[in-house]
Amino acid sequence: MGDPTSERPIVRGPAGISDRDIVVVEEPLEIRVEDRSIAVTMRTPGHDVELAAGFLLSEGILDGADDLVALDHLSGDAHANTVVARVSGGVEAHLEAIERASRELFATSACGICGKVSLDRVEIQSTVTIQPLEPDPAVLAELPATLRTAQPTFERTGGLHAAALVHPDGQLEVVREDIGRHNAVDKVLGWRLLRDEVPVRNRLLVVSGRAGFEIVQKARVAGIPVVAAIGAASSLAVDLAAATGIALIGFLRADRWTRYT
Repeated sequence: MGDPTSERPIVRGPAGISDRDIVVVEEPLEIRVEDRSIAVTMRTPGHDVELAAGFLLSEGILDGADDLVALDHLSGDAHANTVVARVSGGVEAHLEAIERASRELFATSACGICGKVSLDRVEIQSTVTIQPLEPDPAVLAELPATLRTAQPTFERTGGLHAAALVHPDGQLEVVREDIGRHNAVDKVLGWRLLRDEVPVRNRLLVVSGRAGFEIVQKARVAGIPVVAAIGAASSLAVDLAAATGIALIGFLRADRWTRYT
């Protein structure tokens, strides 16, 4: 597993003092299915296999663990920037989803899946029904602090997003950090898929940044009934949540929040 942080020389102003600081690492990760390159995403090294698994799930290429024969770094090298999936039935069995993802997706650390093309694809790639869950206001009030205390790399760098799956009673199930907010979400979804625990029922997805369309889309594909974001929600995120039965919450604070759906 690669190191998520690195040191760089800096100058601290305004006094002009030379020093060194810890910064978050950003590197490309190529995701392949068999010999087909699906996407390259800028990510923070660590939990790469989970990231690839979650990505393939949220893109509709995998429906669950049964679709996955093997998933590992290229040549078994944990420091390689390529992860390769071997899928049941080979490429041909998943060709439509693979071609759609390869053709329509361009991923960076700033934006995962954007625009109307992806909104149309949600109905194609997901047959999961959202089972409604009413979040407990007392649990919502605790979530910002709960998430913040589970971000060790952010504590060192101040440069990472986080995503967590949380039980309805507020207990953390899994937390992952990444420079890309959508990557952090894919890592927690991949964690569940590799445990053969998808769809993700009866959980809240909590994200440290804003709730854009791509975050809600990933939750929708995974079957997550509640998305709570520290930041704002976008118009497409609100519309998708409303259309699919997801409870969407933004501006999450200990004493207040905004519920959109």
